[in-house]
Amino acid sequence: MTAHKPPTPLTYRDAGVDIDAGDALVEALKPIAAKTTRPGVMAGLGGFGALFALSGKYRDPVLVSGTDGVGTKLLLAIALDRHDDIGIDLVAMCANDIVVQGAEPLFFLDYFASGRLDTRKAERIIAGIGRGCELAGAALVGGETAEMPGMYQDQDYDLAGFCVGVVEREKLIDGTRVAAGDHIIGLRSSGPHSNGYSLIRSVLKRQKADLGQAFGSQTLADTLLTPTRIYVKSLLALQAMVDVHAMAHITGGGLPGNVPRVIPSSLRAVVEKSAWEWSPIFSWLQEGGNIPEEEMYRTFNCGIGMVVIVAPDQATRTMEALRTQGEDPVALGFIEAGPGEFVWA
Repeated sequence: MTAHKPPTPLTYRDAGVDIDAGDALVEALKPIAAKTTRPGVMAGLGGFGALFALSGKYRDPVLVSGTDGVGTKLLLAIALDRHDDIGIDLVAMCANDIVVQGAEPLFFLDYFASGRLDTRKAERIIAGIGRGCELAGAALVGGETAEMPGMYQDQDYDLAGFCVGVVEREKLIDGTRVAAGDHIIGLRSSGPHSNGYSLIRSVLKRQKADLGQAFGSQTLADTLLTPTRIYVKSLLALQAMVDVHAMAHITGGGLPGNVPRVIPSSLRAVVEKSAWEWSPIFSWLQEGGNIPEEEMYRTFNCGIGMVVIVAPDQATRTMEALRTQGEDPVALGFIEAGPGEFVWA
């Protein structure tokens, strides 16, 4: 009788998951996290939970949290093998969301999932997250790296971010003080930021665009992969100088979809289309995709990445304060009483 040989032993690595690579990545990321540390951080990477202590300087603190991803901009980064700045986008999408409520970002965590863990690529991605945290003033206190063969194709990966900030209750900005006559001021974007990339990729496909072609002083690829601007430090400085009634991060939905989120239902925002010129990339996308103007405005930021709403007597001071922070503010319009949440002037 023939003896059956036992099957070859299987390991987790045989199944596509490299534990040693994951452990090595954690060690490589510790110096990145160390560069972002700030008062309140109680432990480095590697624990089961990140620890952060609120200092006694807060009398009545309110924690503000936000989570987001980068969307299909990742597919462009993957196709071009350009991963150094996509982490900045991740931090920006979260930190910009919480600063509009007056919150100072305290700490950030990331979730990085891939089909196969390439530690060198992962280091580049998370180094970008670290740079984003430095720009936002947030500590990178931890995260999760998941290697999931079968869930993602070999080179594919996904990112999610989680940011927590704090604001004194009396300084919370929630839009309830917005009133008719208030001025709407815009802060310029660095491009599409991290929104509308499914439509962008459709335009690229239709045009059979060469991403290496010159586009102004850089290439089309450079333009489309320009990181989302992080407005945190400018806006925190502004809040120390001006009584801000509301702020809105202009993401998916554009100006018409985001400004109404921060004003009372009895009021509406009136924005002048002629107040600013689109960045060239938006004109290129509209022409290349034959995209209707209304679709452009509700898909992209069209050059305005953040909105600040202040009382009429604070408008000039706000513009000056933003310029001192390196911003190029735009007077977009005003708030008025009336039906409809948003109208173009």
